[in-house]
Amino acid sequence: MHALVDAPCGFVVIDKPAGLTSHTCVSRLRRCFGLKRVGHGGTLDPAVTGVLPIALGPATRLLPYLPGEKTYRGRVQLGRTTSSDDLEGNLLTTRPWPQLSRDDLERSLEHFRGPIQQRPPQVSAVHVDGVRAHERARRGEQMQLPPRPVTIHRLELLSWEASSGQLELEVHCSAGTYIRSLARDLGEQLGCGGCLASLRRTQALGFEIDQAVALPDWPEAGEQDSITKPPLMAPQQALHHLAHYRATSQQNDDWRCGRRLTLPPELGEPGDPVVVLSEADQMLGLGLLESGGQLRPKVVFDARG
Repeated sequence: MHALVDAPCGFVVIDKPAGLTSHTCVSRLRRCFGLKRVGHGGTLDPAVTGVLPIALGPATRLLPYLPGEKTYRGRVQLGRTTSSDDLEGNLLTTRPWPQLSRDDLERSLEHFRGPIQQRPPQVSAVHVDGVRAHERARRGEQMQLPPRPVTIHRLELLSWEASSGQLELEVHCSAGTYIRSLARDLGEQLGCGGCLASLRRTQALGFEIDQAVALPDWPEAGEQDSITKPPLMAPQQALHHLAHYRATSQQNDDWRCGRRLTLPPELGEPGDPVVVLSEADQMLGLGLLESGGQLRPKVVFDARG
């Protein structure tokens, strides 16, 4: 029996609860499905909730081909700065926030829309001289992290509470964007400081919050048989943004042996990825188009020697 049939292969979209790391969620699904090969698509801080896509089995090889943009809903607290740019960090300064109208805030937010240069938080996963910034920050080091290019495609002001100094934002952004940095920089621009009060990710890698399910509880010792596995999404469903090609039975065999396939020219341009399916709609893998309509295997499930 082929490995693709034996082992789970696909995606589970978890609505990550507050208080758990992304690694903890991956570990629980690893135990739940009895797999070693499990990976997530985009780390969420422990305090952050929302969409956490998790790939199982061979589907982990597809993570680089998922769309990288993400969407968040967050609350920004003006008048405070912290060591981590959110309310989880040590309080550094407190200041009164100015009297602001929604129009005032909209004018300030306009500076952050589109391509911008953004400095990551001190407590972040960015590498500094081979060590992650959050590890150096915990040792008490202060770092000058260089700004990086990111794109904020949409930045919408949802609400503004002048009495509490809190505003709610919806942000659709490129991979690598820190909403904590956005909160900090907005506060700096307004002259009062700011930090992130709460955050929820509503979309990541093409998965929406309405597709997410609760992280399964881990049963007590001796009750492992009672665990309910979350629903597994077929790998090709996560790649709906790519071209799909249904192989013939002969092409199926060629593909599993690592041979190139000849595809219709209208499927894309050289360099484009294409999802390959069997006649029974089972995903066989993913290839990259070359000139002449040739598809070079890049990810092959159930490969044969």
